[in-house]
Amino acid sequence: MTDEEQSSADGLADRRGMNVHVYQPAEDSGLLAQAAVEYPVSGTVLEVGTGSGWVSQQVQEKTDARVVGTDINPHACRQARERGVEAARANLLTPFRDGSLDAVLFNPPYLPTDPDNEWDDWMEHALSGGKSGRELIDPFLDDVGRVLAPDGVVLLLVSSLTGFDAVVKRAESQGFTVETAVQESYPFETLTVLALSE
Repeated sequence: MTDEEQSSADGLADRRGMNVHVYQPAEDSGLLAQAAVEYPVSGTVLEVGTGSGWVSQQVQEKTDARVVGTDINPHACRQARERGVEAARANLLTPFRDGSLDAVLFNPPYLPTDPDNEWDDWMEHALSGGKSGRELIDPFLDDVGRVLAPDGVVLLLVSSLTGFDAVVKRAESQGFTVETAVQESYPFETLTVLALSE
């Protein structure tokens, strides 16, 4: 394990201690909310993996968008609803109709995780991106174009730990034009919110 990967693993352990059930707002959340408000998104907006609902709440309060949040974690859906966010339990984009969304926001679980060190709890679902860090990013990119309305946009948070170039290549292979909406560097990673449009 490299020093960078060890640092990520240590960060994962720290974040796991924050809340045993639901991912709480952190730097990545703030960056995604900033991108959504500055872009700005409008119409019907979905936040996949809403966690505590904080990003959806920010977008709801600072734009004219109608925001819906989804999460596979029932505890997250409950917390999001407590923030006033319409939230449903769902896996990625499964329940959404073709062409039904004007924007999709996603701060995916992106930390590369050794399969031998999986914990099988809700925080693992919120943080672990599998061995490559792209276990959920790839299927998301393969399906998100289906649910976008014409002129829709995807705002996807990507970490340098996840293989930035691999994510861009996958998005382009699905027909997306890829731009950087906002980017921030931290001691052990660079976080980028990509704006994807068809």
